[in-house]
Amino acid sequence: MLGIDEHFFSKKKGYVTTFCDLKKHRVFELALGRSEQALETLAKTLDKWSAEIACMWRFTKNNGITEGFHTKMEVIQRRAYGFKNFTNYRLRVIVMCG
Repeated sequence: MLGIDEHFFSKKKGYVTTFCDLKKHRVFELALGRSEQALETLAKTLDKWSAEIACMWRFTKNNGITEGFHTKMEVIQRRAYGFKNFTNYRLRVIVMCG
């Protein structure tokens, strides 16, 4: 099942969209911002996971796992006193949550 969450990254870069596999309890992708490229990534991911998304809406009552990853990512960012480089942040999140 797919979990999607969005959280603030930095004033310059804006938001990060996180895609989680709820069955395996891991983060598998991060997309920076709300740019056209990020929306294309989201569209491809939603298309790829359409069956799982349908199951999620049919059988799941909350997205607690996704929010747990969101909290972990906020702690990672807080401990690093803010990341300037999204690539380093993405790698850290995938290592810690993936």
